[in-house]
Amino acid sequence: MVKLICGMHNHELVKTLIGHPYARQLTKDEKNIIEDMTKSMVKPRNILLTLKEHNANSCTTIKQIYNARSVYRSSIRGADTKKQHLMKLLECDQYIHWHRLKDEVLVRDLFWCHPDAVKLCNGCHLVFLIDSTYKTNRYKLSLLDIVGVTPTG
Repeated sequence: MVKLICGMHNHELVKTLIGHPYARQLTKDEKNIIEDMTKSMVKPRNILLTLKEHNANSCTTIKQIYNARSVYRSSIRGADTKKQHLMKLLECDQYIHWHRLKDEVLVRDLFWCHPDAVKLCNGCHLVFLIDSTYKTNRYKLSLLDIVGVTPTG
């Protein structure tokens, strides 16, 4: 049971909606701007500045930009995993690639190379610098970086 003592507010109404979830929702136009700028490799902070320039009253935060970019990238990938999507992109862009599987399920090794790098390697005698001393990814798997140096530098 609720008993009303006084029917008057003890504070003024807020003048802006900053902090309210409804005000922070992205409009369709804002989502389209974020998608277009993400395709153009624009940094999130610059996307936020652009949205603020289009609408000075916008309550959009940088976290919403990151979330919208993540949703967009997931929609491009569809139901594929990140690894499956990478393999499709390598095929689509005609990269030279090779992989080995462990137990026919897990990818054990993965190698890819840009076709222009192979042409350069075949056209010039190169010196290859190979270094994997301390390079690991976040899963503590080794990363082998190969850099080729041409006679022209």
